Amino acid sequence: MEQASKPIFIGSEIYRGSSYGINHPLSIPRVPTVIDLCNALGWLPRAQYRNSPQAKIKSLRVFHTPHYLEALQSAEHSLKVTEKDRLLYNIGTVSNPVFPEMFRRPATAAGGSLLATDLIKNGGIAYNPGGGTHHGMPARANGFCYLNDPVLAIKALFNQGLERIAYVDIDAHHCDGVEEAFAGVSGILLVSTHEERRWPFSGAIEDNAGGVALNIPLPKNTNDTEFYAVLEKLILPAVIKHRPEAIVLQCGADAVLEDPLSGLALSNNAHWRTVSELKKISSRFLVLGGGGYNPWTVGRLWAGVWATLNEYPVPDVLPAPAQTILKSLSWKRRTLPTKNLYETLSDPQRCGNVRAIIRDRIATLQTRLRREI
Repeated sequence: MEQASKPIFIGSEIYRGSSYGINHPLSIPRVPTVIDLCNALGWLPRAQYRNSPQAKIKSLRVFHTPHYLEALQSAEHSLKVTEKDRLLYNIGTVSNPVFPEMFRRPATAAGGSLLATDLIKNGGIAYNPGGGTHHGMPARANGFCYLNDPVLAIKALFNQGLERIAYVDIDAHHCDGVEEAFAGVSGILLVSTHEERRWPFSGAIEDNAGGVALNIPLPKNTNDTEFYAVLEKLILPAVIKHRPEAIVLQCGADAVLEDPLSGLALSNNAHWRTVSELKKISSRFLVLGGGGYNPWTVGRLWAGVWATLNEYPVPDVLPAPAQTILKSLSWKRRTLPTKNLYETLSDPQRCGNVRAIIRDRIATLQTRLRREI
């Protein structure tokens, strides 16, 4: 469907140098790498860039409780939490640590997603790679997510008067916070692919969240061919059937082969194809980031998402300035990646057979799609 204007990239310098801590999976740079790569490739003209605002407390209270928000702000200010708040709100833990921007950074991600809903109100595409924090709960942090910007964005779209919204999530981890927020809500469609038997251990194939969700658990080592079968036979038909006035895509980068926190085996081409196909369906399209814990794969994948949204050709070999950005990255798990991770943007296709377990799940969910969703 033709869009009203060029896609808008929403970013912020708050992500540059901000870290959950040296030993945390989110110690790596992600959004800054995407911005730098897109600039190096000439893909990010000033007219298409917006600086993300920090969401106001009033906007965050649409989903999050006042006491929880106060606890986050207090912990950021003092850089410590009481034992009571740690137990009550799940902050100050290994997964959800105290760090200097622990409120401002997620509030900026939320502000970016809310800004995006304003930008696409009358049609268009917005991209907020700092968003996608789909595990956040109303009154507690969960899975590295202090706030839940996808929920806030969807609520904002409904408040604009939209009646049918599709949320698609291709992160390696199930979108438990989003599903909990919208279970049984009229007008929403939730579609999630995620690795089975992986934290948070929700999103079973039988779980339809009160008739609004299509959960598609993927077995370990799911390849591109298998994912494309799921995309063509389940994801796209479900979204098309829903006739959404807006689509929100959580494009977590942790389902690729090199990511340390999943056992899936996709290439970044799978994500780009998903973006390309979904953007044809609705006049309003919001793309968010999400998981992703290998600095090279995240930066390359999310830069390619921006290329896909703009229909820019991806070069076979990256120009020297882009390679320099990737070569300058460091990671405690590895000093320098294989050459393809800094010389190219596109991964080799990871094709293979479609296993019986995938075929059976597709058949099961096609039947449910015809009957229930």
